[in-house]
Amino acid sequence: MHLQNRVTPFGEIVAISQRGMFTGNRGIIHDPRTKSLLSRRWTNKAWLICSCEYKGRRREIMGTQSWTELFFLDEAVALAAGHRPCFLCRRKAAEAFRAAWARAKSGAKPTAGEMDAALHTERLISGRKRRHALRANSVDLPDGAMVSLADEAFTIARGKAFRWTENGYDKPQTNLHADCLLTPPSSLVALEAGYRPFLHPTIGACRSNNRHG
Repeated sequence: MHLQNRVTPFGEIVAISQRGMFTGNRGIIHDPRTKSLLSRRWTNKAWLICSCEYKGRRREIMGTQSWTELFFLDEAVALAAGHRPCFLCRRKAAEAFRAAWARAKSGAKPTAGEMDAALHTERLISGRKRRHALRANSVDLPDGAMVSLADEAFTIARGKAFRWTENGYDKPQTNLHADCLLTPPSSLVALEAGYRPFLHPTIGACRSNNRHG
């Protein structure tokens, strides 16, 4: 039986076989005795995207009263769910994300806390995933942006839309009329300003996107 620690683009935490390329956390939201989630889905505003490997450290998943290990198919999914790169284990990516955020907003580089506060208002509404209006055609969005159509999630890459599934991404669509944006607006403008997320190999975009992490 799979643990309930896989995150969907809608921010839900589910029990599926998909492990993915990244881990991350939202604080302590599990009971280590049963390795099951508590009723809460976050304990702080710092929703992180972390590396699955860091200095050779190994953790027992949900085994201690420490942060709850969550997993994402790729960084596009993690960003859509409302997370951002970790400044500890993914310093280069976090700095690139912050710099792109600042360029997009024409301001000083924000602190981690300032980004977390902004993202928290953009990722949730009444405790549920916040969906945003689209201001551009789906295929014109930057690589790594995620949209939704009829409660299905799609990652945009090279002008094509790849449907997220429990088993990875489907073959791309070239003419998707999505009904909303899943990626928080602040993360979207960071993508537009040059941040390049790691995308799953099934998309086939990693050759050009794997430039920082």
